[in-house]
Amino acid sequence: MLTKDIKTKIVISTSVDPYYNLSLEEYMLNNVEEDEVILYLWQNANTVVIGRNQNPWKECKCKELELNDGKIARRLSGGGAVYHDLGNLNFTFVASEALYNLEKQLKVILKAAQKEGIDAQFSGRNDIEVNGKKFSGNAFYFTKTSAYHHGAILIDTDISKLGSYLQVSKEKIQSKGIDSVQARVVNLKNLNKAITIESFKMRLKESFKEIYGENSEEYILNEEIFKLNELYNKYSSWEWIYGESPSFDISFKNRFTWGDIEIGLTLKKAYIQKAVIYSDALNSSLILRLGDVLEGINFDVSKICEKIRYLSTEFGEDEIINDIYNWMKSKVLQF
Repeated sequence: MLTKDIKTKIVISTSVDPYYNLSLEEYMLNNVEEDEVILYLWQNANTVVIGRNQNPWKECKCKELELNDGKIARRLSGGGAVYHDLGNLNFTFVASEALYNLEKQLKVILKAAQKEGIDAQFSGRNDIEVNGKKFSGNAFYFTKTSAYHHGAILIDTDISKLGSYLQVSKEKIQSKGIDSVQARVVNLKNLNKAITIESFKMRLKESFKEIYGENSEEYILNEEIFKLNELYNKYSSWEWIYGESPSFDISFKNRFTWGDIEIGLTLKKAYIQKAVIYSDALNSSLILRLGDVLEGINFDVSKICEKIRYLSTEFGEDEIINDIYNWMKSKVLQF
């Protein structure tokens, strides 16, 4: 059934520069209209993209990537690190808060896969799979008025590079019952040799129009046509990509069902001067706020627990908050 009374756009970037493509994504997020849904299709060349709150040195073999003319980029959304090359196709759904609909958005992806003879399913917290193997990881980002849902679709990517550049923890691999990250993923071309980037792009456009409306305007953009200097400078900057990596006086690490977390604290006269949180949790905003609320308080685990519990007033009852609260509460006996 077609959705009426909304505007739809299909935006295709011809750039393969991750800093430009992420800039364009944020530009659309900040400028999407109340009655608008955008499907954005893009590719990055030889790039590791990390989640908003991840530590690049722990997630990626940075020096090896650099020596092979690769780039490291940091996105706004949470989740884990991914490898992009010209064998995968990235998609983003950008919408106002009112029109953001994960079920419909996923339906576009699943329907496109079905058109290519792939019986795919959404699985776990953020994966799209076929026969138990992942070909797309998804992540999400929300502002007060808009949101996006994006992911990378493995069509003919270099799986060996994916495995060599990404540093996935043994705990994470073991929790999924696999031997390596390569064993967990699959290229769609392995399942249907006729699939190409262009054919899947066409299927996505068809599915989007079938689900959201046939009158979608299509825009082909590149860096010459549509310049994004300010956002580009942000995404390509050392500060955004690598950020601060202070020497912590104390560090807490744990793994939960929703992801890994490391809380690094720098202390001065028994007060928390700096709190840096690294995590692949999908809720990037919550993780950022956790660091904010811990700074400036005295280093007392019961006080830390109070601040963690306070986050429920902003984010509501949340599994992440409850898990971190109970974990930190168990530390009381150690201090």
